[in-house]
Amino acid sequence: MIPHLLKTLVSAVVVAATVSVLVFLLLRAVPGDPIVTFFGEETGDPETVEALRRQYGLDDPLVTQYGRYLTGALTGDFGTSLQTGRPIGPDLVERAGATARLAFTAVGFALAIGIPLGLFAGVKRYSWWDNLTMTVSLVGISVPVYWLGLLAIVVFSINFGWFPTMGDATPRHLVLPALTLAAPSVAIISRVTRASTLDVIEEEYIRTARAKGASGRRVIARHLLRNAMMPVVTVAGIQFGYMLAGTVFTESIFSWPGLGRYIVNAVQARDYPVVQAGLLFIAVGFVVLNSCVDLLYTALNPRLRARVAR
Repeated sequence: MIPHLLKTLVSAVVVAATVSVLVFLLLRAVPGDPIVTFFGEETGDPETVEALRRQYGLDDPLVTQYGRYLTGALTGDFGTSLQTGRPIGPDLVERAGATARLAFTAVGFALAIGIPLGLFAGVKRYSWWDNLTMTVSLVGISVPVYWLGLLAIVVFSINFGWFPTMGDATPRHLVLPALTLAAPSVAIISRVTRASTLDVIEEEYIRTARAKGASGRRVIARHLLRNAMMPVVTVAGIQFGYMLAGTVFTESIFSWPGLGRYIVNAVQARDYPVVQAGLLFIAVGFVVLNSCVDLLYTALNPRLRARVAR
């Protein structure tokens, strides 16, 4: 198990380093000088532009810039925002906390809704419930998140007045954006749960448990559910990573003060250091989550755990 852990950690470090290089190079491949782009005509004469470029270290060679960027990122220093003049690190952590809160709530909704839907669809396969669940999941995958968010605001905020339309002042502010963000994951998790249930329900130990007189609930709880959840764990971890990276539309629609909205505002303001730091933060978070899911899957799967231990 220890060698597998080390292998996973090394792989995560390599991927994170590669991502940092790609983020750094792709942003510098965007046409135009970031100083001129951000400050516009207010920069005045070329001497002022050059002074600003020196101030932000943009006149150094790319290798020097990347070294400074990587060293700062490893120590939590992501530079200074061009827009606000404040250090990016504290704002990034605060916004990332808001996004994590939204994503954790959304993945909780996705699991609480998607697993029962898929489980009962698999147990009652080819029934009207199975057909209804698969139809609803298909709609959930197909409907754009931004459209679903606007629809939720119109129906549940404006028409019924059940939930606030924007902000994060109370737990009620969290419900609509979390459900909106969870909708595609509910559809995916329910379909994966159904497929896994159909695979497990035909296994010999399920038939043996039924032959011994175990009740349907006992068979589902003690035998079917435990073994059918292996693929769901992997999918749930991946969906959580997608939620962290895909909160841009949801946070913009509901004015949620998270990382996605922070990056969108930085893109609109041409705040180059903030965009760079935000993208790196999300990418590294996604890599860490995938590594954790890999380790969790290995720990939960006895056969894979035995293979790794050899």
